[in-house]
Formats: sequence, C-alpha cells, structure tokens
Amino acid sequence: MIELHQVSRLYRRGADEVHALENVSLRIADGTFVALMGPSGSGKSTLLNLIAGLDQPSTGAIQVGEQVLSGLSEDQLAAWRAAHVGFVFQFYNLIPVLSAMENVEVPLLLTRLAKAERRRHAELALSIVGLAERKNHLPNQLSGGEQQRVAIARAIVVDPALIVADEPTGDLDAKNADDILALLRQLKNEFHKTIIMVTHDPRAERYVDQIFHLDKGVLVESVSSAGGTDGDSKSSTAMSRP
Repeated sequence: MIELHQVSRLYRRGADEVHALENVSLRIADGTFVALMGPSGSGKSTLLNLIAGLDQPSTGAIQVGEQVLSGLSEDQLAAWRAAHVGFVFQFYNLIPVLSAMENVEVPLLLTRLAKAERRRHAELALSIVGLAERKNHLPNQLSGGEQQRVAIARAIVVDPALIVADEPTGDLDAKNADDILALLRQLKNEFHKTIIMVTHDPRAERYVDQIFHLDKGVLVESVSSAGGTDGDSKSSTAMSRP
C-alpha cells in the first residue's frame, strides 16, 4: 500500500513561494497500475518524485509499504530506492557505449552478486521484455520501442516492488506506445508490480486500473478504469530476486 496524507510541496523562487502540490491525500493498493494525469505544471512529476523517494514533502506524510519516507536522510532514501524502486524515463537514459545486457546489468553493480549471476539476472529481465535475442546490441542499433524495453528491463532487474514511469510513451509512435503500455500491464498482472506512471497519453486509460487527475497542485479526481485487458499476457516467465 502507498499512502499519502495531506502532502504539500512548496518551492521558493526568490521572494515567491510556488505550491507544486497542496494537501494531497491518496491510497494506492499493492499490485495496481496507476496513471497520474493533468496539464503541464499540475504537479504530476512532483508527486511521482515524492512517491519514489527522489524528493521530500514540505508537509505531510508518505508511506510506501512498511517504510515511512518522510524524514529519511538522503542516504537512507538512496538505499531504499535502490532496493525497492525501478525507474523508467521518457528518453530511456541508456548508456550508449554499453550493450543492452550491460545497460540492464548496471543496477546490479550495487549488489554483491558475482558477474555470472548479474548476467543471468540481466538476461532474464531482457527475456521478460522480449529482447533476449538483442542482448548484445548497442542502443543506437535498437529502435525507440526496443530501447524503452531495455530501460524497463533495467528497471525490473533488481525485482523492485514499485516501478515509476515518467512519460514512458512520450517519445514513441502509436504502435510502440501501445506495446510499452501492454508490457507494463503484463508486469502488473504477472509479477504483481505496483506501477505509477505520469502520462499525457490518452491510450493509457485502456491499460491502467486507476487514474488520478491533478490540476495546479491539487488532486481533483480519482477514477477507476475498466481498461487493462488489451495489455494482459499469458506468458509465465518467473523472476527471482537477486
């Protein structure tokens, strides 16, 4: 369960005070695929960063699973993120001189796994996203959709409970966007991942369980979605925790 209680985030710009979020309270059940939607500047990315432990609220409390994030030090937050959160970004953020498998392996360099075990986990993650045969390709040898799949494999390779995605389809064409949304839905269904996604993409409504609409830093609406069937998959690949 993710729970926010009366969370606000204020920024100061000189003498001015910017209210990025104001008194947001919400609950997200484990194993739920959620979209954060709203116009630019509505507070979506701020909310995502708070839930992911990349930022701290000015006021209010945030709890993710058993961990209360509010008040943790930067080092404590970094350790918690490394163990519990996978990140997916709009522009992939792959290292251009590394192969797909080496990019996926990067988060495992912070673990005590031996090289052979790191490679095994990276190959498994790539097989889950359908890119096992492309493991030795560099990013510039992959399409945009394939690069985003590599980025998702990198996000899941440490088997995090929570995946946060910031506009994961924003740089993709319609077909690849649908494929990525279907893949995220598959991770939710098969591996019980909790996924929180910032998006402007209206096709996301077909895949997510719940939509939170924000405007000017305020949570204005929460809508349960009847979608998701488009992205369901019958693959039975299993993940193992490093």
